[in-house]
Amino acid sequence: MPSPPVTNRAQTRPRPRPGRPGPPGQGRTPSAPEPADPRLRARRAVTLVLLTVVLPGSAHLAAGSRRVGRLALRVWLAGAAGLVVALAAWFLARGLLLAVVTRPLVLSVLALLLLLAGVAWPALVIDAWRLGQAGLQAARDRRRVALVTVAGVLVTSLPLFAAGTRVWAAGDLIGSVFAPGPPSATVGGRYNVLLLGGDAGPDRVGLRPDSITLASIDAASGRTVLFSLPRNLEDVPFPAGSAAARALPHGWSCGDVCLLNAVYEWGTQHRGLFPDAADPGAEAMKEAVSGVTGLRVNYYVIVDLAGFRALIDAMGGIELTVGSRVPIGGGTSRVSGYIRPGRQHLDGYHALWYARSRQGSSDYERMARQRCVMTAMVNQLDPATLLARFQDVAAAGKNVVSTDIPGSQLAAFLELGSKARSQKITSIQFVPPLIKPARPEYNVIRSTIQQALDASDRDQPQGGATPTPSAGAGVPSSGRAGGSEAQAPQASGGPAPSTPPAGVDIRQICRAD
Repeated sequence: MPSPPVTNRAQTRPRPRPGRPGPPGQGRTPSAPEPADPRLRARRAVTLVLLTVVLPGSAHLAAGSRRVGRLALRVWLAGAAGLVVALAAWFLARGLLLAVVTRPLVLSVLALLLLLAGVAWPALVIDAWRLGQAGLQAARDRRRVALVTVAGVLVTSLPLFAAGTRVWAAGDLIGSVFAPGPPSATVGGRYNVLLLGGDAGPDRVGLRPDSITLASIDAASGRTVLFSLPRNLEDVPFPAGSAAARALPHGWSCGDVCLLNAVYEWGTQHRGLFPDAADPGAEAMKEAVSGVTGLRVNYYVIVDLAGFRALIDAMGGIELTVGSRVPIGGGTSRVSGYIRPGRQHLDGYHALWYARSRQGSSDYERMARQRCVMTAMVNQLDPATLLARFQDVAAAGKNVVSTDIPGSQLAAFLELGSKARSQKITSIQFVPPLIKPARPEYNVIRSTIQQALDASDRDQPQGGATPTPSAGAGVPSSGRAGGSEAQAPQASGGPAPSTPPAGVDIRQICRAD
């Protein structure tokens, strides 16, 4: 009987695959032989790419470097866990989340991590394409796998780069606008914020805050009452013990030269009285408005009206319903056109003229128009527009807004703003016949303010009808959040505003709904 053939056992062992030396667990992962069928080979390559797009590191754990795969997977899982925690905090501890993510340093670090991920993830996708061994595939399959890889690179890079640049812009905006410093305590459970609309255009010397509004915001509910003061108010008092009162014990009283809006320039010229203030003019205005209203002013916000042209353009324009035609130009410049009545889409140039135009208008018409423009800006800056244009909006915002609200208070005010958007805002304008700017009765102003705050605390906002002077109230109107008063800029020392015509509804002048 013939003996069985002798075989060399070494010949029966499977040879290690080229390029994948070493035992498992030391750098490379042994894999099954490449499929001989070209269709299966192409399908395997596409699968590796898609695995990396869905779960970065998974393809490398299966067919590449285990070390790279484990690291990528851990980073991805950490990022996913952080996102889940942030979403949970949004619903359970929103204040804490806002306090963290409104810090410029946190936003800068987050932006860098997003940008780094926007480079590393698509790099893993490209490496997964390499693991699929495109060189062994047919030409048609190579093109198909290449298209899938390109799509994977775009999907994993563009969203991260977009998020990273927007987060960086947000950090830059917060760091540029909001100053460091201690927070200011509430007054009777309310924050009183002075809103100044200034115009520092190239044809003007300095900034003139001719739009002067005090916003009193309930710190718990966000209910807000706006008190608009005429820019040409005379005989302005200052609170006892304030720096301005020590320098001017008889108040800001020198006739029609010493108007309320001129206090800003006076404060700027007397910086020594406000050594700790970043903006002495704004600090002087806070003291003046406090003396007028009897309320302590916590913070100020200045909006440069010349600069908001860029902000409106960054938003893509605003929609307004115009009541009557408004000239573009007038005064020292010729009228070059008109903004026509009806529903209008205004870019920054036309919105600025609509807010500032004086030709043939009273102060009160301009006040209504600017209020309408500011309301439209807030109401129409929806989340989709903000996300799509955030970098442009943030860049413009740095040149439009300045404030002494500290960055540590930003989260609290964001929460208040969110609450206020669901409520009506009571707006009171101190205009004739309630007061006469040249001879104001400050007891009437203060009693009117107290009545409005008491009504707001009772959650009974005042109606939109114009009260009679004997009613002891201003000219209130109600609107959704964002309807803050903003009067048009006007030169100091100009004529007093004309009395608004009786029975005229300011909603007939302009609507931003």
